[in-house]
Amino acid sequence: MRTILITGPGGSGRTTVAAATALRAAAEGTPTLVLSADREDTLGAALGTATGPEPTRLTPTLTAWRPDAAARFREDLTAFQTRAANVLDLLGASRLDAEELTPLPGAEELSFLRALRDAALSERYELLVVDLPPAPRALALLALPEELRRYLRRLLPPERQAARALRPVLGRLAGVPMPADWLYETAARWDAELAAVEAVLADRHTAVRLVAEPGPAGADAVRTARLGLALRGLPCATLVANRVLPEDTSLHTLVAQQRKTLAEWAEAYEVTTVAHLGHDPRGTDDLAALAAPGVNTAPAPVEWRVADRIEEDGVLVWHIPLPGAIRDGLDLVRRGDEVVITVGGFRRIVALPSALRRCTVAGAALRDGELRLRFAPDPELWPR
Repeated sequence: MRTILITGPGGSGRTTVAAATALRAAAEGTPTLVLSADREDTLGAALGTATGPEPTRLTPTLTAWRPDAAARFREDLTAFQTRAANVLDLLGASRLDAEELTPLPGAEELSFLRALRDAALSERYELLVVDLPPAPRALALLALPEELRRYLRRLLPPERQAARALRPVLGRLAGVPMPADWLYETAARWDAELAAVEAVLADRHTAVRLVAEPGPAGADAVRTARLGLALRGLPCATLVANRVLPEDTSLHTLVAQQRKTLAEWAEAYEVTTVAHLGHDPRGTDDLAALAAPGVNTAPAPVEWRVADRIEEDGVLVWHIPLPGAIRDGLDLVRRGDEVVITVGGFRRIVALPSALRRCTVAGAALRDGELRLRFAPDPELWPR
């Protein structure tokens, strides 16, 4: 399955573009699912029909889905209470009824990631169009799987599970329930689910489309979003310039401003323009009139992903594309077998490839939108 993740600045029309993209693909005969992360039914408003917590089939080839985070949270917590019944009884804790549960911060994001995983693994569709939140929230959402898996590995290291065979004996000797089994089982289940989401994001058929209105504010937002995506190794296949005004309009200053931004974007992106209809698009007729970009079946550009290291004069160099990064906003820290990269307000903790773990850092440079980390083999660790 091909997955297109669509995001952009707030108010840029990303939901409309997502709906138009899905509608065009479905009209061409591609079984398509459009998935929305919006709390409000803006996707339904764009499509001209309401969408709900279950996948709703709108045409023979188009399905829309807006998952219910609150319902998913209640289901998950109720199931957790059932699995942890022995421990809760031991502590004298009172059970929470499903009716009194409200989603905690972060529950909505986790629920949507699970829906993304389920949708991407479905065999009913050939294309998944994902209407993500505005770019800052979308970048935080896309970072969650990797970050949460790292937390799980630090809090519950997999190697400690080797002692699980002794827990039943310890439980009988102590005479009390031992929570470690269900705790590790829950962590393993979460890790597997998060790994499945990571696999969707890393798939070569997954690409990101940025939607922005051409102009100074849109240009700044695109520049920031592009940097955040690059740090995550996510390919940005297309920049959709939305609400482009016609040449013959009386708004000459705005037209000139848009044309200047479009010319600058064309030098750095694959740009597709979507015309301004003169009103907010509503319904399938308006969406069809937008002429949204089609689905590119070619693999996503590999240059957006973290490149493999190469050998250069006996030094190993790790190339990490960071287009738009500036030296003053870049910070690097090596901590054990990881490198903490902070750039443009974004941060990522990257695990070093095995070969580089046996090296010492020999320097770093930012050139032409690419971070180059130099590593010298450690004589004490490198095989002779």
